Amino acid sequence: MFRILTAAAFLVTLALPAAAEKLSLNEVSRYLNGIQSAEGKITQINSDGTLSTGTLYIKRPGKMRFDYDPPERALVLVGAGAVHILDRKLGAVPDTYPLNQTPLSIILARNVDLARAGMVTAHDYDGTSTIVTARDPERPEYGTIQLKFTGDPVELRQWVITDGDGQQTTVVLGALDRATLSNRLFDIRAEVEKLRR
Repeated sequence: MFRILTAAAFLVTLALPAAAEKLSLNEVSRYLNGIQSAEGKITQINSDGTLSTGTLYIKRPGKMRFDYDPPERALVLVGAGAVHILDRKLGAVPDTYPLNQTPLSIILARNVDLARAGMVTAHDYDGTSTIVTARDPERPEYGTIQLKFTGDPVELRQWVITDGDGQQTTVVLGALDRATLSNRLFDIRAEVEKLRR
C-alpha cells in the first residue's frame, strides 16, 4: 500500500510543472472551452489504491473515452448524455449512468462557466498549480471534481472525482494533444457489437 501511495505522489509531482500565478476562473473556463477534440495518456489512481494506465479521448461537448492498457479490460465511454462502463471480461452489457449525475458533466458541458453561482466550492493555489473544486449547484449530491491546472500555457494536469458516496478517483494527465476523433469512438453500441461477434 505504501508503495502505491508513494508511486502516486511521484506521478502527481511529475505531472505538475511550475506555474507563475493563480489562474482566474475565467481563464480556466476559457481553457476548458477551447478543448474541442484531444487525446492523451493518463494514469488513474482508483478508489481502492490500485493504478491503471491508458489513453483518454475527449470530444467536447459531451464525449469522453477511457481506454485502459492491458491487463485491464474495462472501457468507459461518455456519449449521448450517459456514462457507460463496459467490462469486456464479463460480456456485452454495460453499466450506464446519466452524465448529469456525475461531476464529469461540468467539464464536458457545451459552455463551461466555473464562475456560475454555486459551482465552485474552492479556488486555491499551491505554489505550482491552480486548484478548482466544482460541483453542479443543482445536483450537489452527485459529488465534486477537483481540477488542477498549471499555467503558461494553461494546461489541465489532474482531476479528482469524489462521488456521492465519498469514493475518490484521481486521473493524472500527460499532455493533451489535438486530434481528429470520430463520433464512433464514443458509441457504446459499436463496442458492444464488437463483443458479440
